Amino acid sequence: MSPHRDKQNSQASLLLYAPVPLYRLDGQLHIEIQAVNGLRLWARHFDPVTVMMPCCRDTPPKGWVPVTSHLQDLVGVEIEPVPMAYRPDQFARTLVPTLGRIKRAIAKADYLSFAIGGLFGDWGAVSSLAAHRMRRPFAVWTDRVEAEVMRQSQFDPQGNWRSRLRARLYHRPMALLERMVIHRADLGLLHGAETYLRYRDYCRNPHLVHDIHISERDHIDAAGLARKIECARSGKPLRLVYAGRAVSMKGPADWIQVLERLQRLGVDFRATWLGDGEAMPGMQDQLCQAGLTDRVGLPGFVEDRHQVLKELRRADLFLFCHKTPESPRCLIEALTSGTPILGYEGPYARDVISAHGGGILVARGDTEALAKQIVRLDADRGALADLMALARADGAPFTDTRVFAHRAQLLKRHLPEKVGQNIKGQGMLGRWQTGR
Repeated sequence: MSPHRDKQNSQASLLLYAPVPLYRLDGQLHIEIQAVNGLRLWARHFDPVTVMMPCCRDTPPKGWVPVTSHLQDLVGVEIEPVPMAYRPDQFARTLVPTLGRIKRAIAKADYLSFAIGGLFGDWGAVSSLAAHRMRRPFAVWTDRVEAEVMRQSQFDPQGNWRSRLRARLYHRPMALLERMVIHRADLGLLHGAETYLRYRDYCRNPHLVHDIHISERDHIDAAGLARKIECARSGKPLRLVYAGRAVSMKGPADWIQVLERLQRLGVDFRATWLGDGEAMPGMQDQLCQAGLTDRVGLPGFVEDRHQVLKELRRADLFLFCHKTPESPRCLIEALTSGTPILGYEGPYARDVISAHGGGILVARGDTEALAKQIVRLDADRGALADLMALARADGAPFTDTRVFAHRAQLLKRHLPEKVGQNIKGQGMLGRWQTGR
């Protein structure tokens, strides 16, 4: 579907694959609200933007909105649902007709960029290989090392035997597929240092990029930072926060272990985990056993984006315990709120605070070291205040407008733009014009 608009200035078209799911309920498509913002920003640089997204018939989760309620934001955007086919039998049934649709979309578009990650039902990988066979230059997008995430999930004590078996069987072919696709890509849009360092050697033109949905007006301003620092210096109980899914890869058990240690060490604190997920019941049990229910809030998923930002700004520290190689936006969101990040070491976390040092990192799994750093900052509120100012400085360059413009510029600079119509058969490339 594509809302109508009159084109004042003709722009090149863009075909995307985004694995963010669509939900069809009572004949109406629902889309994640952040995906709406991303498509709106892509449409500033390309016209039209066609996005393929996996779709299922189910009740949409919180955070998904009817497409029809955001038509103004989706002007110039065409949404093409493709089957959600993550089981081998589903993928086998839908591959041939979906591949035909993908090829037709590839033939029409000027620029191609596909998000990859998975095995069966990874239409981004299918699109990439189809584009390669059609001799069409394309970009790949990654935001985490999916095969490694899958490999680690085979050891997840919260997973059932089916998920652990799937992880054991899938992670190696997933890694091979990732490398195969990235090797064939003409441009690698590798989100965050974690994925960039892992994949750059497989890509002939890798670029470190970022993905954030925080506008410049959403950043904490100087007056807000001054109030935040004044509050921190006053000696009030420390406010700790995390915002993300409650799943094992985010380290919720480690997060609570840090809080248990703080309680034993006599630190006065209040903590909040914003987000929902399969680990939530286990977190609630762990908090009850530790006697922390009066200090720790688990409000679940917070749909109001402004409320999330408010909680991030109120917090003194953003405490995270990520266990897998990924590039989560929440760290940058904390920095833009003037909230120092405190958590496990990793290339992505290290990179986002490399300019000013607006955070503290410890070895992965070392909950004792995390607790000690919090104890130190609680005792030295001046050091905490200084860290808040550094965090704001590290977050300053990151806005949604800038990061999407950066990726658009890379596509136009490093991929050739198709001119004219494709020709069937061997000479299907038609005429080309370099975008350099």
